[in-house]
Amino acid sequence: MLSERLSKRFRELGSEGEKVPLRHNAEGIQRVDTEAFQQWASSAMHLVAAVFGEDSPHYQNLTKAYARYRGYPSHLAAMRGVFNAAKSDYERGYLFRVEAVLSGEILADFVVAAKTALEHGHKDVAAVLGCAALEDALKRLGRLEGLQVNGKVMQEVVNALKAKGLVSGAPKTLLDTMPRIRDSAMHADWAKITPQEVGSVIGFVEQFLLAHFK
Repeated sequence: MLSERLSKRFRELGSEGEKVPLRHNAEGIQRVDTEAFQQWASSAMHLVAAVFGEDSPHYQNLTKAYARYRGYPSHLAAMRGVFNAAKSDYERGYLFRVEAVLSGEILADFVVAAKTALEHGHKDVAAVLGCAALEDALKRLGRLEGLQVNGKVMQEVVNALKAKGLVSGAPKTLLDTMPRIRDSAMHADWAKITPQEVGSVIGFVEQFLLAHFK
């Protein structure tokens, strides 16, 4: 799983950061080994940017510490401190950008397929694809927000998201109609679904992805 690979990489870089060697220069002053530091710092910054995003405090603080770096052990310690804070937050399950981005890309493919099917008159196929994408998107958002959504029916997931304030206003009202359409699609009750309803599901998923998985 992606989360397991990221956890492993955080642990690896945390260990590597502790092992960056120190050297004494000609004046006997202790300095950080340049090659080892640059290798570690580049990997650490890449990982933090991918996980938390370049606009996150973790990445911003890491880049500031890097900009102040002049080869002294205290400068290395500052970067390690910021990196370890990011590592700790990730391990505690705080939101991270990469899962959201990947989720959005995967679900967007379902939406494109659903739109194409509907445009070619395959309403039933479009309904299944659109409803599958919607249910998956709702559950992915729930998991990202720390909600227990595994094994829940769609209406329960919707209620959990609304209770936490993750959907509101017009989207909230529109979302209340989706479980019925989803149930009809997944139980092959095609006569109960209109092309217009399928289009509304697809449109909702598109906006939902833009709002939560960009």
